[in-house]
Amino acid sequence: MENYYEYLKSLHLIFVITWFAGLFYIVRLFVYQIEASQKESPEKEILQKQYKIMTYRLWYIITWPSAVLASIFAFWMLFFTPQGNFWLQQSWMHVKLGFVFALYLYHLKCHQIFKQLQNDEVKHTSNFMRLWNEGATIILFAVVFLVILKNAVNWIYGVVGIFLFSILIMFGFKFYKRIRERNQS
Repeated sequence: MENYYEYLKSLHLIFVITWFAGLFYIVRLFVYQIEASQKESPEKEILQKQYKIMTYRLWYIITWPSAVLASIFAFWMLFFTPQGNFWLQQSWMHVKLGFVFALYLYHLKCHQIFKQLQNDEVKHTSNFMRLWNEGATIILFAVVFLVILKNAVNWIYGVVGIFLFSILIMFGFKFYKRIRERNQS
């Protein structure tokens, strides 16, 4: 029975990794789509067509299936193995499941943005998307620290660290943007 659980855990981890890879890359493609929408014809139409194909394939062939499979293996481990009952009684697991819920909300918001961009509705800036991409990073750090440390309190240090790192990235991005704008003029 122990080997059975380890196979489930391995499959769960593989699909969590591919799910996050899809979420990271889809938002990067959103940035490119938004920036392409501001270009002149015919470059605009050519790029938009290509980015729509790329985002469609990434979203429906990698990201959604990975999310579903990661969830199936997680539920299987938690509810149909002896170890799952033990993990469900741990406070760190409750916090982790809260972050997983936040990840689903993030995923669904990405789906909404995906649909808008597929319909040529640009409602966000490329800068917003760059910052939006940090949401998945923060969730990833929190979940990894929770799973490795198995402590409902110590994960806070990891999240605070990535949050501070994200702020530094944001300031660096703004600084770089100003330099870029100055060099263009």
